[in-house]
Amino acid sequence: MTTPRSLLIATRNVGKLNELRELLLDLPLVLFGLGDFPCVEAVQESGRTFVENASLKAVGYAEQTRLLTLADDSGLEVQALNGAPGVFSARYAGEFASDTTRTNALLAKLLTVEASKRTARFVSAVAIASNEGKILKIAVGACEGHIASARRGSSGFGYDPIFVPNGYELTFAEMEPNTKNQISHRARALQRAREYLQNLTSASSAR
Repeated sequence: MTTPRSLLIATRNVGKLNELRELLLDLPLVLFGLGDFPCVEAVQESGRTFVENASLKAVGYAEQTRLLTLADDSGLEVQALNGAPGVFSARYAGEFASDTTRTNALLAKLLTVEASKRTARFVSAVAIASNEGKILKIAVGACEGHIASARRGSSGFGYDPIFVPNGYELTFAEMEPNTKNQISHRARALQRAREYLQNLTSASSAR
């Protein structure tokens, strides 16, 4: 019999937490979010890349909670904006700006950019740290697409209402969650991390 292992998903973003919970649903894990640890101090995302920020968060929160920790850092890179907003995706238009404010600010920047040049991609880096704060696994996933001319759809979070993945006509926010969870940048990164977690939990149960 496999004994469930505790895993902290290092985010307070409810949309991201629900998405990651769904993607890890079938693994023998007891999942926690940062909301379960109200006294932990926020880890500064001072890295220059998604991998650096995911690693900082995984290590920082693992050291504080003493739990196996999975952290994700993700964002949108728009070719016409030289890769912006990139690692600043969550802080685009201001530290406390809403998702709607951020997406509207990005659309305003692209107002005069023709459709063929509105290419973009979502990138996700996932880092897993041991309860001692040692990085065990890093996985990266990307989803190519383009930016729509206006917000569409009410599902998802962040930039989902303006991102249309290649091969589809719907934005992430117009898609069924199951469809998005098969093709998204986060799903692709997590699939690689899942394999590690699956092996880790299998090894633990065999002891």
